[in-house]
Amino acid sequence: MSGAITAGLGAELREAVERGAEDWDARRGTARLWARDASLWTGGDEAAWLGWLDLPQAPGIATEALRALAEDARGFRDVLLLGMGGSSLGPEVVAATLPPVAGAPRLHVLDSTVPAQVRRVAAGLDPAHTLVLVASKSGSTLEPEILRLHFFAWLKAALGDQAGRHCVAVTDPGSKLEAAARADGYRHVIPGIKSVGGRFSALSPFGLVPAALCGHDARLLLAHAEAMAASCAPERAALDNPGVALGLVLGHAANLGRDKLTLVLSPALRALGAWLEQLVAESTGKRGRAIIPVDGEPLVAAGRYGADRLFVHVALKGEPDPAAAAVQALQQAGHPVVRIEVAERERLFAEFFRWEVATAVAGAVMAVHPFDQPDVEASKVETRRLTEEYDRTGALPAETALWSGDGVSLHAPAAHAAALGGSADLAGWLRAHFATLRPGDYVGLLAYLDRSSAHEAALLAMRARLLAASGHATCVGFGPRFLHSTGQAYKGGPGSGVFVQITADDAEDLPVPGQRATFGVVKSAQARGDFEVLAARGRRALRVHLHGDPQAGLTRLGTALEKALF
Repeated sequence: MSGAITAGLGAELREAVERGAEDWDARRGTARLWARDASLWTGGDEAAWLGWLDLPQAPGIATEALRALAEDARGFRDVLLLGMGGSSLGPEVVAATLPPVAGAPRLHVLDSTVPAQVRRVAAGLDPAHTLVLVASKSGSTLEPEILRLHFFAWLKAALGDQAGRHCVAVTDPGSKLEAAARADGYRHVIPGIKSVGGRFSALSPFGLVPAALCGHDARLLLAHAEAMAASCAPERAALDNPGVALGLVLGHAANLGRDKLTLVLSPALRALGAWLEQLVAESTGKRGRAIIPVDGEPLVAAGRYGADRLFVHVALKGEPDPAAAAVQALQQAGHPVVRIEVAERERLFAEFFRWEVATAVAGAVMAVHPFDQPDVEASKVETRRLTEEYDRTGALPAETALWSGDGVSLHAPAAHAAALGGSADLAGWLRAHFATLRPGDYVGLLAYLDRSSAHEAALLAMRARLLAASGHATCVGFGPRFLHSTGQAYKGGPGSGVFVQITADDAEDLPVPGQRATFGVVKSAQARGDFEVLAARGRRALRVHLHGDPQAGLTRLGTALEKALF
């Protein structure tokens, strides 16, 4: 295995990877990757989406232009990025991982339609000192579009005709966003690269512009990425190639049933997990196959885990790592473990490139198209249908609860509802729902709530209880954010997920300028559309709608969960 990563894989996986590496080299897999040979995957349109391979050397924007953007932004105190998926997750990792630059603005990322979260973010910013960055590859993605409308009105109310001077857009040439940005007099409109998909765009203007606006040295970040690209070059044998070697492990582990990629990240690199979730899950979760990333799950005793896990430990060199002993115990207990040591925080962009190569290779091993996302589109279609219904009638379609009580209403697909039977209380419904777990299954808690620290803590406590009681892998996602990330694998991957979708009443809604549907209506349509696609895919899903205060509702749900499991 390459000196860039070390691994203790166990006999079965090690043999599969070694055989796979021999076959990969015999078939000239790395050379075919760099040559954009679509037959390496499914023979579809993969070649059209491999522009990310060029980004370390040709990122689509000159470093001199990025330095000029950095200087231009120094008059602002904050940068508010409005985006979704690949347009927001990479910048969020950069902001959380790299040390802040003195005198440069702070980056805030908003990727939600939940009214409370939009209000909370806006309340912490002063429009006079805020630069709004709208990032959307297609330029027509629902969430950044309605956020753009809201925050442009927010700026205009405070700044009048100068509102556009507080806005920057990053979007593909010719998009709807480009036209709107120019019409509104944006300070800068920066083109993306059509051959680079959203989740592979961290080294493109979508990742570099936010980093530069916050004062980071793009030349240094790209130099590290270029060094990683050289290490992943076609002439390197598979097991001496840090991206290819990792991809072979991921892909062959999934093919052997170890499809729960459990990420163990050192504290300084913890934010990387959300970006990896999208990259890996959205790329591999299709045709009934997937690698399910498990990010942020607490570690437990090695004996509690099943045979569906692959652990990847990413640590920052020289930083005390509280997980080191537990990871060693996992390997000693026979679980496959990969270790990656990152020399310094500034090598984050090198890790972006390593994992992009690894994900493309894993897709080839699993025989899936790593660059499309058909089930993300399915959810968008359902959301659009519901919002159009609201536009016609002034209301979302009526629905009937499966059960109401304990301050909640429950909904389930008809087939799953019949399998659950019935219960007199919430704990009983939850007990029946989780009784459907089988070996190799995982649990997904999918919350359409404000991604506040209090809500995160409540959900993390629930996943810890589920893990302790069942040993099954657990995932947590906030909607609509996860729809553009792990949502693809939940719907397009294997039917091994058992989902609890959590929705809540909005204490106060928020209008969208020029639109009939409010933020609350859009959020509800997204949740219901998501749930309908899960149902159409035959997934075991239970929706828990919280009435009244969401925090109090989460407390009640946590209490019922405890009762159901123990």
